[in-house]
Parts: sequence; C-alpha cells; structure tokens
Amino acid sequence: MSNPNTTWADHAADRSPSVRRSRARSIQQAQVIMRAAHRLVREKGSAFTTQELARESGVALQTIYRHFPSKDHILLALVEEIIAEQATRMRAAAQELPDPVARLRYYIARTLDALRDGGDRTGPRFITAEHWRLHQLFPDEMARIAKPYDDLVVQELAEAFAQGLLRPRDPAHDAWFAMKLVTSVYHHYAFATAHEPVEDVAERLWAFCLAAFGGPAESEEAEQG
Repeated sequence: MSNPNTTWADHAADRSPSVRRSRARSIQQAQVIMRAAHRLVREKGSAFTTQELARESGVALQTIYRHFPSKDHILLALVEEIIAEQATRMRAAAQELPDPVARLRYYIARTLDALRDGGDRTGPRFITAEHWRLHQLFPDEMARIAKPYDDLVVQELAEAFAQGLLRPRDPAHDAWFAMKLVTSVYHHYAFATAHEPVEDVAERLWAFCLAAFGGPAESEEAEQG
C-alpha cells in the first residue's frame, strides 16, 4: 500500500529508472520540469503540449515521460503544488489569530482572495478547468491533494468545538461539506464575468458556514462583545 503522505515529487522519482543512481538528481529534474510547467500554465493555461514543455524546461521529452507517464500526471502535480503552497501560506498567516473561530473564518473567507477584481485569475481558472476532469481520472489522488487545505478546516473546527465556541453536529463531516461549498463558490467565480465584490461573497460564505457550524450570528457576536 502506498504512503498517503508521498508527494508528486516522490512519485516522479519512484517512476524513474534513474532513482537507482540518484534519487536527489531525479527529484531535481522533476522540479525543473515543474517550474517550466508553471510558466506555461501562466502563459496559456493547460493548453501547452509536452513538446512545448520539453523546450521550455530544456529536458528531453523521453526524460519527461520517465518522470510523468502522461501530461495529465503533470497537471495533477501542478494542482498538488498549488494547493499545498496555498495551504502552507494560509497556515502561517493564521498563526497570529486569537482563536480557532478566527482562524476558521480566515481559511474559508480568504480562499476567494485570488478572485478579487484586478487580480490574475490564471491560477484559479486553471484549477477550476482541471479539477473535475482530473477527479474523474485520479479520484484518490485528488482527494489526497485536497487534504492539506481540508485539514486546516477540520483542525480548527474540532478545536472550536472542544472549546465550546461552535456546535457542529459532526466536526469532520461538517468541515467536509463546508469545503465542498467553498470549492464550488471558488470555481463559479473563477470564470464569472460579472459579479458582486469578492469581499461581499466571502463574508456571506463565512456567515453561512458559521451558522452551519452552530455558531452565533455576527450581530449576536457584536452584542455579546
């Protein structure tokens, strides 16, 4: 059984025969390929070819296929990197917040930051366009890839429940449903051409989730404060 904590880099290295010579070199090669893939995604979304990737990375096409059996595996790795990096940044930024409810609000509302007017939506549109297509091909991998972000919400909701700040019926399941809602809102606004300010959407999204988690309405919080 495979280790659920392995990343795309581990998988890429394991697939390559060169792992017998130097695992570190294999991972370094895969990272060069991935950096080139990120540049191509910013330029043209997922429409790039593996031939273009070979030219952009300076890595031979056959070497790319030793690390990634198909272009879909490359896209899967890109989605994994984007989500993992976002989860790491959000966890670090939320460390100074005073309690689990504040951190939970941050994780849910700030997910939509990339969709603010004037922002570059290349990343959100790439994630949205590829998410469900890759989910059909790699359902287990996509569930694993989403886990770092999902874990942030589960952890804070469980802590808020333990401290009596929120009253979810089932912290793990309620967090799962909340994240599916957040994902759907994110995907919708990634391509929406006309919509209300993202700040307003984020606040209503949080208010909905707060009520679902058994928390007081914002007006009640203000009165209690």
